[in-house]
Amino acid sequence: MKGYLLAAAFSVLPLCAQVSLKQATDRISVDIDGQPFTEFFISADFNKPFLHPLRSATGKVVTRYFPMDLVEGENRDHPHHRGLWFTHGDVNGVDFWMNETRDGNKGRVVLRKITALESGKRQGVIAARFEWLGPKGEMLVNEDRRMVFYSDKKLRTIDFDITLIAVEKVKFGDTKEGMFAIRLAPSLEEAGGRDPAKYTGRMVSASGAATEEQVWGTRAPWVDYSGEVAGEPLGIAIFDHPSNPRHPTYWHSRGYGLFAANPFGAHDFERDASKDASLTLEPGQTVRFRYRVVIHPGRTAEANIPALYEKYAKMK
Repeated sequence: MKGYLLAAAFSVLPLCAQVSLKQATDRISVDIDGQPFTEFFISADFNKPFLHPLRSATGKVVTRYFPMDLVEGENRDHPHHRGLWFTHGDVNGVDFWMNETRDGNKGRVVLRKITALESGKRQGVIAARFEWLGPKGEMLVNEDRRMVFYSDKKLRTIDFDITLIAVEKVKFGDTKEGMFAIRLAPSLEEAGGRDPAKYTGRMVSASGAATEEQVWGTRAPWVDYSGEVAGEPLGIAIFDHPSNPRHPTYWHSRGYGLFAANPFGAHDFERDASKDASLTLEPGQTVRFRYRVVIHPGRTAEANIPALYEKYAKMK
């Protein structure tokens, strides 16, 4: 009887877990505190893995639906902007960024295997290996990714730990088209001369720079993008870990809702053709990237982003 009770306890653990992960054929669902948070799309039908949608602790969707779902009133530009994703526009000349279609010199990031899927009371973990394939199916890079999702009453936090391993000699070219990116919900876009009641967003960086005009192409350890979603003040921040290549990163953040950290775009961001922020790896060499995403209530100042970043920066 004792053994039966122990087995029963383990069998219901995922149901009691505050971060619950469930794998289907094409995706992994992430629920936090009994509510849906996001889904991790891993099907080979897509040209890259991505998280969609991302929600606040109150259930508001802070990412754009298109192109996964068609919602009236959303802009349908840049169909390669899928939720939250990680790719680059120039890997040995192959485009893994604008790879919505497979024509031309476009690459794909495909799942090899899920290496960890752990629900838990305080956090849940998804780990996986992906292959970065060129247009002829040639393998250029292996990617080992670990994502940790946390339970919290007010915040929704995800930690990303991504290691890229060169299969052959690869060059990550200097281009603004990359790398760790989110496409935000329309109401979080900056107005930029449009209706400020509809477009309520404002990006702010760690340096105090604000709006696309001041933030785009600059370097900072974090940027926060906040506004209102369905009448609720909300924001989403990306933190660049101090151990990352070329920390603090450049920001490819646009007023129309693209929100990206990219260490490989110096000649675009600094508007200087003599700059070269490319990175070359020999076969077997690795490069590691760590980011944290925090979805928070309130605007940037109310969320105390500097304190949240300092806590993250101390993580080994």
